Amino acid sequence: MFQVRVHKIESIRDLDGNLGKRIELVEERPIPSFIVRPATEEAKVVQDVLQAVQQQLPIVHTRNKLTSPKIMLFLTEQEYENLSISFDVNQIYEITLRNQTVSFRKTA
Repeated sequence: MFQVRVHKIESIRDLDGNLGKRIELVEERPIPSFIVRPATEEAKVVQDVLQAVQQQLPIVHTRNKLTSPKIMLFLTEQEYENLSISFDVNQIYEITLRNQTVSFRKTA
């Protein structure tokens, strides 16, 4: 069992020209944090300045998670309806792989 987040949903056409969806699911894992001790006084000043800038500008913040592609679904409209899941970008799903089946469960 693992969790994935819906990263992207795109409209596509299959080889027969039928409309469908391309759904990209990514797995997110926490990035292990470690502290780097600067060797010189100049490096410590640079590190302190960067930390101050990151606190002031939300755009510069580094993410706490590493994202990697996990599952790509290419579904026709009919297949998407048969799946009975309404995927939304950034929604988290728990996926279970068991006995040759894939189960999706929306998390709260």
